[in-house]
Amino acid sequence: METETLAMASEIDFSMLALFARATFAVKIVMILLIASSFWSWAIIIQKTITYRRSRAQADAFDASFWSGEPLDELFDQIGPDPHGGSERIFAAGMMEWRRSHRQDGGLIPGAAPRIDRSMDVAIAKETEALSGGLPFLATVGSTAPFVGLFGTVWGIMHAFEQIALQQNTNLAVVAPGIAEALLATALGLLAAIPAVVFYNKLSADSDRIIGGYEAFADEFSTILSRQLDS
Repeated sequence: METETLAMASEIDFSMLALFARATFAVKIVMILLIASSFWSWAIIIQKTITYRRSRAQADAFDASFWSGEPLDELFDQIGPDPHGGSERIFAAGMMEWRRSHRQDGGLIPGAAPRIDRSMDVAIAKETEALSGGLPFLATVGSTAPFVGLFGTVWGIMHAFEQIALQQNTNLAVVAPGIAEALLATALGLLAAIPAVVFYNKLSADSDRIIGGYEAFADEFSTILSRQLDS
């Protein structure tokens, strides 16, 4: 009897596609949701990695130009109306407000320094929003995917026990497929959650460092303009 049971179990297809095809509708929905979340998470991870690398390169290039000793007005004219990096956009926001603060007679409108600071703060806020976009999705997947997968597992095991009760048979050929389908949901949940958590932490730290660099630059630039305002 045991040999027959093992033979029946060996004839059952336990491939991923076969397990998915045999799963109940609810478990299939869970699996599809987890697979889609995993693919979307990896798309965000790849896109953010490329974006952060480009942002750091642009910031380094701009810092070299900014501290080269070139006059700020000339550097601003070279950047033009379409800045290409976060640092350039923050610099352009400050310079535009700096120029707007000059009257036609060459004097400065009172309160120029606070307005310049606010302009750069707004630019930093926009850069922060752009850099952090997508990270909340990674955090959501990392925190919820295991529980979604667990729901699929519980539902699948419940269905497996129902089949056992209906067939009144507890041999391996009856139990194994349902349990395997249920455990696949948990595996998919972990497959989606683990990379999302790992890269969320890494990308959040990278984003904070980039934003910290922007804020440091804005403070240094504001200090330079303040000296010119006081002179």
